[in-house]
Amino acid sequence: MKRTWPEEYNSLLHGAEEVTLDVTGDASDDPTSHPEALRKALKVRMLQQDYERIWPLAEARYRLEGKSAGKAITLIANNPHYQRWHPADGGTVEEKSESGNVRQSKYVIVHFLLDDVSVAA
Repeated sequence: MKRTWPEEYNSLLHGAEEVTLDVTGDASDDPTSHPEALRKALKVRMLQQDYERIWPLAEARYRLEGKSAGKAITLIANNPHYQRWHPADGGTVEEKSESGNVRQSKYVIVHFLLDDVSVAA
């Protein structure tokens, strides 16, 4: 099934960092001897509340549009093969409003597997 990443969540991918995940099972393995053990991914720091909004999209593959056409992403949430890249604490930021109230925003670090896909006509 070809699903497109929901447009309302495009802003969550701004500032994403493209990384390479070494998914070899043993830390002593040389990933260069197993090219299939290297996977492209996007690393994103987002608000906890945004992560909770996209949680239902986890583990499904979505095609990207626009400048990222030809790519597909899959949010890693609880796949045991990618346990090291499950969502993790991204820290908190305190912000002071004009009224003087201090508000804390909690962040998480998430990874999306990044694949090339053929664009069907």
